Amino acid sequence: MAMPLRQTIRVGTYLFEQKLRRREKFPLIVELEPLYACNLSCEGCGKIQHPAGVLKQRMPVAQAVGAVLESGAPMVSIAGGEPLMHPQIDEIVRQLVARKKYVFLCTNALLLRKKIEKFTPSPYFAFAVHIDGLRERHDASVAKEGVFDEAVEAIREAKRRGFRVTTNSTFFNTDTPQTVIEVLDYLNDDLKVDEMMISPAYAYEKAPDQEHFLGVEQTRELFRKAFAGGNRRRWRLNHSPLFLDFLEGRADFPCTAWAIPNYSLFGWQRPCYLMSDGYVPTYRQLIEETDWDSYGRGKDARCANCMAHCGYEPTAVLATMGSLKESLRAARESVSG
Repeated sequence: MAMPLRQTIRVGTYLFEQKLRRREKFPLIVELEPLYACNLSCEGCGKIQHPAGVLKQRMPVAQAVGAVLESGAPMVSIAGGEPLMHPQIDEIVRQLVARKKYVFLCTNALLLRKKIEKFTPSPYFAFAVHIDGLRERHDASVAKEGVFDEAVEAIREAKRRGFRVTTNSTFFNTDTPQTVIEVLDYLNDDLKVDEMMISPAYAYEKAPDQEHFLGVEQTRELFRKAFAGGNRRRWRLNHSPLFLDFLEGRADFPCTAWAIPNYSLFGWQRPCYLMSDGYVPTYRQLIEETDWDSYGRGKDARCANCMAHCGYEPTAVLATMGSLKESLRAARESVSG
């Protein structure tokens, strides 16, 4: 675990407040998509499959900030598409940071060095760079040569300027424990990014490549072997210990996709950013009018192989906060990491 102490306290206080208010469903982090346009065509993503008219749209600043404030979430992950293509992305970030929201700007980093002057380092802000493997593997996953090298240089420049830099790595059935170890070792030990997020690829229905997503047992075997030998505790992973247990198959949880809701150009998406069962204009409608009990593995066939963080990380976090034993374990791993 590598979450900064200030952020840990903020999130813990927020969760305690929800418990006092007896709120059963509430957001931990909003996934904000202010555009769908992108400068890459990744095989595992279907965002740019939208019509040209949709790809030209850019969410107004007031709408983006207003949606986050409406939800009340303490954290925001800004994705897309490629958010650095949004002409006012710096203003969206500035306004959210001014309201002390923890903001992670997800990017493939192709535009990062060009746009970095627009941003200011802050304990409330981090660039989250997508890295799916070392050079050959990453460039193949994004279908363009040179992307890995540019991302690495952008990370180094951002770190040099004092920004927090995290990474997000998605793994497919073409990965092996060794390829997972190689990229996480590189990010952790060579690039020294602040924290890393990992996720098994989910069969996103609009993705061009439908053949290389992981099944549940494949996911468990992959991470069980990759985490062996002390790697799990050595790497600065931005996940709760219980979620890592979940990836290894040592624990199982129900899906709580309501805790990481998605807001895009179309509104609040049901039930998560990976599935599209319609949109509603307000977060309250999303929570109150969605049949959450019908989603998750064993309930909806589309969820059968899903172990994505957007559905199961919040369950693990809530389970941690509800257990003194797990809270102490998380604290120990945070200190030792």
